Amino acid sequence: MDGQNDLDHIRRVIRGDTAAFRFLVEKHKDMVYNIALRIIKNREDAEEIAQDAFLKAYKKMDAFREEAQFSTWLYRIAFNTAISKARKKKPEKAIRAMEDFDHAMVDEVHAGMEETNDQNKTTLIKLALDKLNECDFIMITLFYYKEASVQEISSITGLSASNVKVRLHRIRKKLYREIHELMRNKAAVNHSY
Repeated sequence: MDGQNDLDHIRRVIRGDTAAFRFLVEKHKDMVYNIALRIIKNREDAEEIAQDAFLKAYKKMDAFREEAQFSTWLYRIAFNTAISKARKKKPEKAIRAMEDFDHAMVDEVHAGMEETNDQNKTTLIKLALDKLNECDFIMITLFYYKEASVQEISSITGLSASNVKVRLHRIRKKLYREIHELMRNKAAVNHSY
């Protein structure tokens, strides 16, 4: 239903109704900005990238194929625009090798989270998310917060669907390790008093 609302506005934009584009900008501006900010790490540059992404989308609106979600198409433009700017500023970071997954740690994290109040859970998750690299943060945010499918994330990032699944699995492992470490550090601080 929501996607249909986007399609109605897209069709109006293609017919020359610029006010319809404002609706699309308002609806998607936060995610476009957050994608750019996470990659480029500078608010002014992220705002510029978001504007560039919307301008590119506006100019290419007639090239949008309705079989895809508009948000997927737009987020891909934002992602590519931000990556291009980041590459101009600095070389891409190498992807770190992943450690073996410790299932006992997952059980420990689940048990610890059950004993933690909602505010502390939110804080732990936010701290763990902040430790992720740009691409991982975007992928996990799209998957869990924007409820994008693996195929949509594949379209946005340019990775194959199987690669997206593998990356999401590895990202979850990173998050578990980070939350585990944060909980251990918190317990150590509490015991030292």
